[in-house]
Amino acid sequence: MTEFGRTPITQGIGSRGRDHHPNAFTMWMAGAGLKHGMHYGSSDEVGYSTAENPLQVYDYHATVLHLLGIDHKRLTYYHNGIQRRLTDVHGHVIEPILS
Repeated sequence: MTEFGRTPITQGIGSRGRDHHPNAFTMWMAGAGLKHGMHYGSSDEVGYSTAENPLQVYDYHATVLHLLGIDHKRLTYYHNGIQRRLTDVHGHVIEPILS
């Protein structure tokens, strides 16, 4: 998983490339602590925008840390004179995908 996917359209006439696209992308998770055989969220019919259950990368990080037994709100590191969190102030554990 990364913080962006690829646009559902090419970058221009005759182009084979697709640009970075942070608005809607797919990721796959499996393992202990997760519900089996489910999906969470959806995009519009062309995959351009989030249609249901939008999430942020911070939410993914908070969920993975939770599955590892780490409280993302307490995990901090010192940088530039202040304590910082991997999930900044935004992350929430994605409870509906947990078993």
